[in-house]
Amino acid sequence: MSFENILVKNENRICTITLNREKQLNALNTETISELNMALSQANEAQDIRVVILTGSGEKAFVAGADIKEFADFKRSEAYRLSDEGQKKLFDFVENMKKPVIAAINGFALGGGLELALSAHIRIASTNAKMGLPEVSLGLIPGYGGTQRLAQNVGKGKALEMIMTAGMIGAEEAFSWGLVNQVCEPEELIERAEKMASKILKNSGNAIASAIKSVNALYSSENGFEKEKKEFAECFEHPESQEGIT
Repeated sequence: MSFENILVKNENRICTITLNREKQLNALNTETISELNMALSQANEAQDIRVVILTGSGEKAFVAGADIKEFADFKRSEAYRLSDEGQKKLFDFVENMKKPVIAAINGFALGGGLELALSAHIRIASTNAKMGLPEVSLGLIPGYGGTQRLAQNVGKGKALEMIMTAGMIGAEEAFSWGLVNQVCEPEELIERAEKMASKILKNSGNAIASAIKSVNALYSSENGFEKEKKEFAECFEHPESQEGIT
C-alpha cells in the first residue's frame, strides 16, 4: 500500500515507518495520523514483522508538532474530538501494540512529536535532538497524552517543569532524566535502533507482547500485579515457552 505522508520499509522482520513531510518538519495532521494507524495496524498483525521503528525524514525533525492550521479555529467540542480520536488512532494504539515500537528521534520532537515518541516502548535520540512540549506558549496544553506519559517517564516535577516553561531539552539531558534510553550520533541513529531491534528479535514475540501488557497495566485502571500473574500463566500455554523451557 502506498501512502502520501509516510514511507514504510519491511526488512529482516523489522518495519521502519518514516514520517515523510520534511518541508513541514514532519508535522502531524489528521491524514498523517490515519496513515500511521493503517501502517501500524498492518505491522501489528503481520506474521513476518516483529519490531517497528518510527522516525522522521530529513535531519531537522522527528516530528516538530501537530499541524496547527488544522485546529486554529476549533471550538471546545471540536478540540475534544481531535484529542480523543488522535489518542485512540495513534498514541494509545502505539502504546498498546503487541509488537515493540522503537522511536528513533532525529532533530526536533516537539508537542505531538514528543507525545508520539513517549507512546513508543523504547526511545533512542540523536545528539542533535531537541524535545519539548511548548503548548502552553499557545495557551493550550498537550492533548495527545503528553501530560500523562511525560510524568510517567520523568516524574511529576520534571514533567511540570517542561510543560510550564514550554522549554526544550537536548538529548543528553533527556537521557539523564530517563526520557530516552540511548543517545548516539545522527548518522548512527537508525543503525542503533536496528541493533536494539535485533536484540529483541532473539526473544519470544509472545512473551514480549505479554510483557508490554503487564507493564502498561501499571499505568491503567488494571491491577498490575494481577495482570502480570495472568500473562505469566498464559505464556505457559504458548509453544514458544514450551520450546524455550525445553
